[in-house]
Amino acid sequence: MGKMAAAVGSVATLAAEPGEDAFRKLFRFYRQSRPGSADLGAVIDFSAAHTARGTGPDARKVIRSQLSVSSVSDHDAHRAGLQPVSKWQAYGLQGYPGFIFIPNPFLPGYQWHWVKQCLKLYSQKPNVCNLDKHMTKEETQDLWEQSKEFLRLKEVNKRRPRSLLEKLRWVTLGYHYNWDSKKYSADHYTPFPSDLAFLSEQVAAACGFQGFRAEAGILNYYRLDSTLGIHVDRSELDHSKPLLSFSFGQSAIFLLGGLKRDEAPTAMFMHSGDIMVMSGFSRLLNHAVPRVLPSSQGEGLPCCLETPLPAVLPRDSVVEPCSEEDWQVCTSYLKTARVNMTVRQVLAIDQDFPSEPTEEKKRDITTEGFCHLDDENSQVKRAKLNPDS
Repeated sequence: MGKMAAAVGSVATLAAEPGEDAFRKLFRFYRQSRPGSADLGAVIDFSAAHTARGTGPDARKVIRSQLSVSSVSDHDAHRAGLQPVSKWQAYGLQGYPGFIFIPNPFLPGYQWHWVKQCLKLYSQKPNVCNLDKHMTKEETQDLWEQSKEFLRLKEVNKRRPRSLLEKLRWVTLGYHYNWDSKKYSADHYTPFPSDLAFLSEQVAAACGFQGFRAEAGILNYYRLDSTLGIHVDRSELDHSKPLLSFSFGQSAIFLLGGLKRDEAPTAMFMHSGDIMVMSGFSRLLNHAVPRVLPSSQGEGLPCCLETPLPAVLPRDSVVEPCSEEDWQVCTSYLKTARVNMTVRQVLAIDQDFPSEPTEEKKRDITTEGFCHLDDENSQVKRAKLNPDS
């Protein structure tokens, strides 16, 4: 209780800057907070929700959420690398209807597949990434192959130049989001990864959204000094479908606010394997990531990533084997990084994109749509990685 009192007091006594709203004030507080200090005592930890429910003002908001256990067979859950839905824990927050937090429901070892896909496969062309702004398609053709030797030598040579994977900040999948116009369009689409679509469909069905279609994805690649600015995801044309978020690697602090930025947000930890679902009222709420937290063991991986992916997988599994060599590269990357996948349904059934002026259709987002996570050490004029802020 002493830590909680200190944390709440330090937030309450933090002086607001001129014109600073309640959300921005909390964002700044957690951005400047010290890992392991009382500053983080008020942050909800859903991985220990059964013991945290009575420890502070925000923790008292935690409630149990009901899942649709019968909507996903144990076999289909296993195919996606998930435990049976009956074994998942799911939580919500009072005052945030439609928000569901599922602490790591992945089977032991199966996170390896999704980490590898984000780094090795999803970063490849024809998908779009932030590096396209300054490099040719040939130069960004296979970021994994160009980076793996750099990452293997990371422990040996601390002064080596950063690899291209370490410079990666975002990748878009399916309908590619245009950071300039803040829109999706029918004429800039590449096939959505089938394995990620299957995973998303199972999670959505378990949360009561049968028939969810994974049509667009934004992958965020965080370094330890990265932040994600305050924003609302409203560019999708169908807001009746949920926004799904999958986290891997180092932990982060997530802030969930209200419809307006003058409403103080609730802070929570996101650990490796955690899944968040924003639907209904919570689908259009302000949210942000002010801080990525380094491992308490120095440069180490979360415990849930230490278990290897099983050598024998279900015959119809969407999860593929991960070699020791590949995981060595992933490990080197994740020791100082976090990866987040967000998946959205853009269109309702039988809905089409509205017609756009001819000039809009001619724009090429691979050269004009530039935006990235805010890093402390970036010397480039920064633009926050958020579709709608």
